[in-house]
Amino acid sequence: MTGRRADLGDEELLRAHVDGDPEAFAELVRRHQDRLWAVALRTLSDREEAADALQDALLSAHRAAARFRGDAAVTTWLHRIVINACLDRVRRRKSHPTVPLPDGGRDDDGVRGTEPAAPPVDHDTALVVRQALAELPAEQRAALILVDVQGYPVADAAVMLGVAEGTVKSRCARGRARLAGLLGHLRPQRANAQVAPPRAQVSSLTPRNPQRLDDVPSGSARGDGGKEER
Repeated sequence: MTGRRADLGDEELLRAHVDGDPEAFAELVRRHQDRLWAVALRTLSDREEAADALQDALLSAHRAAARFRGDAAVTTWLHRIVINACLDRVRRRKSHPTVPLPDGGRDDDGVRGTEPAAPPVDHDTALVVRQALAELPAEQRAALILVDVQGYPVADAAVMLGVAEGTVKSRCARGRARLAGLLGHLRPQRANAQVAPPRAQVSSLTPRNPQRLDDVPSGSARGDGGKEER
């Protein structure tokens, strides 16, 4: 039965879940959880909060599945719910400082593996870039993470964020400009040395070993991912 589910498309799995298949949603999440986790972690810059936001989002998706109308791909719909859950948390904690990402390993929250990693040779720079990303406004950060880190086309990112493509482009441009100021100290003093522009530095954060969320929610949820970010 598991092999048969693996052959189903995303929409077919979602319909099977709505029709009462107890394992269909778990298969759907297993299929997309790596990228969902990476987006949550990059957006919140905190493993515990990212795990909680992802769990909330998956519970919301689990409950809201019957309302999916196929206006976008299932993976886009899932990303939108995860991003909304993360942005809700960012807004609630605005007055609190951001905690830097800890090293990989297993935490008590059930998340295993190493954090999305930058190339080892540039780990220090990658850490600084992550910290700079955390200082951006939440909307700019989310746009940059989707486009520059995760590599989604602007059109897909616009659907995930629930805004126009021009808004995504504008947020990315403003975010890169702010990063240029925040990361200016990385430029070497040697006249012939160069440092990668903000977009290339952010792109270097693309996860190579994304963490996985082992426990897929199977119960009811609250909400449907929150209001759309405009």
